[in-house]
Amino acid sequence: MANLIDQAFGTHGTALQLRAERAQLLAANLANADTPGFKARDIDFQKALASAQGAASPLVTTQANHVAGLDAGASATALYRTPLQPSLDGNTVDVATEQAAFSENSNRYLASLTFLNGRIRGLMTALRGE
Repeated sequence: MANLIDQAFGTHGTALQLRAERAQLLAANLANADTPGFKARDIDFQKALASAQGAASPLVTTQANHVAGLDAGASATALYRTPLQPSLDGNTVDVATEQAAFSENSNRYLASLTFLNGRIRGLMTALRGE
């Protein structure tokens, strides 16, 4: 069943999880723009998506009737952002950079949602026989 869902939706489900995680990190960066000593963090989305797609499950099937191992979900390692202009208080958040990254991330999140919505609508049409 999971393989059929993966075939129908592609990598967009995983991409949504990673984009949501990235949105939380970027929002935390923006919220702490004035916090002394706060270090801005972000994920490398391309690397995280490639890792989630290529991650093989450690589960092994011992019988032909067993279901193949299910993906445990996508998660990414948060990395510290290198500041363009470090502040004297040790804060590495650049508000303009964070806002641009947040805006781009949210647009790509909406694009994945739009694609999935269209795919689900197409599957529902096929199931109804329309």
